[in-house]
Amino acid sequence: MRFLLALPFAALLGLIFSFQTFAQETPNESAVKMGEIFNYIDRLYVDEVSNSELTDKAIVSLLEELDPHSTYIPKKRVDDANERINGSFVGVGIRFQILKDTLLVVQTISGGPSEKVGLLPGDKIVGIEGENVAGIGLKNSDVRKHLLGEKGTKVTVDVVRKGSKKPISFTITRDKIPVFSVDSHYMINEETGYIKLNSFSRTTEAEILASLKDLKEAGMETLILDLQGNGGGLLFAAQKLADMFLSGDKTIVYSEGKAQPKSVLKAEQKGPWEKGKLIVLTDEYSASASEIVSGAVQDWDRGLIVGRRTFGKGLVQRPITLSDGSQIRLTIARYYTPAGRFIQKPYEDAEAYRDDLNRRYQNGEFSSADSIDFPDSLKHKTLKTKRTVYSGGGIMPDVFVSLDTNGINDQYRHLSRNGYFNSFCLTYLENNRKAMAKDYKDFQSYKANFKVEGEFLESFKKYVSKEDPDFEWNDEQYLKSKKLIDSRLKATLAQDVWGRSEFFQIYNDNNEILQRALSILENKGYEKMNLADRN
Repeated sequence: MRFLLALPFAALLGLIFSFQTFAQETPNESAVKMGEIFNYIDRLYVDEVSNSELTDKAIVSLLEELDPHSTYIPKKRVDDANERINGSFVGVGIRFQILKDTLLVVQTISGGPSEKVGLLPGDKIVGIEGENVAGIGLKNSDVRKHLLGEKGTKVTVDVVRKGSKKPISFTITRDKIPVFSVDSHYMINEETGYIKLNSFSRTTEAEILASLKDLKEAGMETLILDLQGNGGGLLFAAQKLADMFLSGDKTIVYSEGKAQPKSVLKAEQKGPWEKGKLIVLTDEYSASASEIVSGAVQDWDRGLIVGRRTFGKGLVQRPITLSDGSQIRLTIARYYTPAGRFIQKPYEDAEAYRDDLNRRYQNGEFSSADSIDFPDSLKHKTLKTKRTVYSGGGIMPDVFVSLDTNGINDQYRHLSRNGYFNSFCLTYLENNRKAMAKDYKDFQSYKANFKVEGEFLESFKKYVSKEDPDFEWNDEQYLKSKKLIDSRLKATLAQDVWGRSEFFQIYNDNNEILQRALSILENKGYEKMNLADRN
């Protein structure tokens, strides 16, 4: 038992030694005390314990005492945790969903290994390496365990395909699969381009550059960058993105901490969108790197921030790999916007920090900007027009947009919470894929002509009633949330047929923050803010 304790305990000792001001005792005294406790548990505790689990819990508790963003990642979860940041993983290249206890291929990644061997959307994977995976309570984590692996290794899957009497076997060679940070880019109208960014990863710069190139070639004069729901990612990716909008050597962000001297990140090269109109969309889930970009744009009066107050995360984490392959992400510095704003919300009360968004909602902040009260001590001035902006608790947008809850009633919540939009669309497509292909030659035809009505809507009602016999469809509630329900169904079906980008091209018609941005442009609000050509 003591031998098993050695490796994880060594990792814990190393962690303790790194916190030189963690307690009043010297680092050595703290480490000795922890060693004594572990040894007493090892020798005297009444039951057998898992040393690795005990060590993990001790590390988690230790980090929780520091701040909400210093975290521990067990070895088995490190690859998954870094997937979105790295911009890729190794797998078979499918987008899947578990539907009625069956692994369903929703889409194959273009050019990926599954597409190359002939897997098709709608295929049901019933066996992996000769092992049955249908009807056994399969979970997403089980699928990942079976299908992810080392590059170049092979995995055999058995597929049930509509129209085939027997399962078909495919041997797939695992390969590097991209994880895109740009969900969608397209021209909203003849002058306005749109980019939806979901995270800041190693591939973000290249993805944004490619998107900007497409949009500029299509005649873009105004860019709307959508950072709603973007929880952040890599600091250097935020710098590269902001650099695309800011000229000269303007400061983008600076950071400093106890063991890290002041570090200033600036614009370094001529960017592809330094002059055109720029609107950045934010909401309460826009955090970290999203706040760095929106803060730099706002502080330099480079563009307009439209939406709701951002999350409020102004702490920088460094990933540190421990001796057993696990990681900690340790807060090493605070970051500040170019105007000197520290936008981290208070975290001394851990419970209040976790409940912050709910508290904002209860206080009416999502409905009215007047509910947000910043003390004068948090006031700052932008660097060009000297407009008043605030630190503490996120980036306050230039134009506030309230949360539209008009169509959100009990029936809509029930449909959304139980995943009926997704599962119905997959089921409908499975039975009507050929008819869809015949009726709609491309996405533009679908977007212009498909309507949520008639047989399609009745099928949805019957599907929900069959899945949930206790549920009773309410036409009155449907009429109140019709816009939302119809949009979700049409957008989700488009995503299953074409992809994520097409989802947003439909769903954005009901995106109140985006629609407000378009209204501002239409009514010359951008020019009235005196932001044009100030870079």
